[in-house]
Amino acid sequence: MASTHDYKIDSRNNDIQIYVNGDFFHRTEAKVSVMDSGYLLGDGVWEGVRLHNEHLVHLDKHLDRLYEGAKAIEMEIGISKDEMETALKKTIEINGMKSDVHIRLIVSRGIKATPYQHPKVTIGDPTVVIIPEYKKASPELKVEGITLGIVNTIRDNRIQDPRINSLSKHNCIAACIEAEKMGVDEGLMLDPKGNVSTCNSTNFFMIFNKEVWTSSGEHCLNGVTRSSVIDLCKKNDVPIKEKAFSLEDVHSANEVFVTGTFAGIIPVISVDGIIIGDGARGLLTRQLQEWYELDLEAMSDNQ
Repeated sequence: MASTHDYKIDSRNNDIQIYVNGDFFHRTEAKVSVMDSGYLLGDGVWEGVRLHNEHLVHLDKHLDRLYEGAKAIEMEIGISKDEMETALKKTIEINGMKSDVHIRLIVSRGIKATPYQHPKVTIGDPTVVIIPEYKKASPELKVEGITLGIVNTIRDNRIQDPRINSLSKHNCIAACIEAEKMGVDEGLMLDPKGNVSTCNSTNFFMIFNKEVWTSSGEHCLNGVTRSSVIDLCKKNDVPIKEKAFSLEDVHSANEVFVTGTFAGIIPVISVDGIIIGDGARGLLTRQLQEWYELDLEAMSDNQ
């Protein structure tokens, strides 16, 4: 099966230096304590940031989401956005990286005095980890696309706010496991009202009669690439609607695609075994991919 995170193994990743609380360690030596909140409880927030032609793509948006997520879970990161940006750039510099890099930025609540969930037993400052890897999304995937299937796991804000990029990923992992058992590449998840929400690791879009539809955003991650696509549609006079829609709407869509920081825009060729359009990347999806890549190049040129 394909994945929106498919990439070719790069031997340069064997010797990367990983940032842990201000220091750098070879990837074989980079460690956090078993008493860390992230390890014990999945208590923290994270971001995936793309380095393209020496430019950290949409960095301001990623840092805004990181700090907003931390605030939502009552966690003080302990360093400013400027200091976090400096740490990211230092990590890139020490690894001599220029482009085709995916960075995982992780902030947990920190070390616990004892393995208990309450934040009051946290001692010390949050744990900040930055893992940079050479990763380039599969170019074939951007043309050939992926398959989706509806899963039973829903995005439900009664348990956990699905808009927060939390380290606690069980909801998405459960959907991912369901999708694999079904023989599809990603799981399509509904919200508590039965409307289409998101996929287990990407944001979902469909196209019907030359209109682009995506969910209201109430029950999905506030995706940075998702917001970029919405902006691209508005900029290029493509009708875009953030709205509630059903699985039946999806089955009758002309085109479907998903978005994510790593892969950008990926076409979907079938949902629940139902072929979307003619089973190939649609014209508007291809156009959006081209606009998105042009925006990336423009950002790199203007840095």
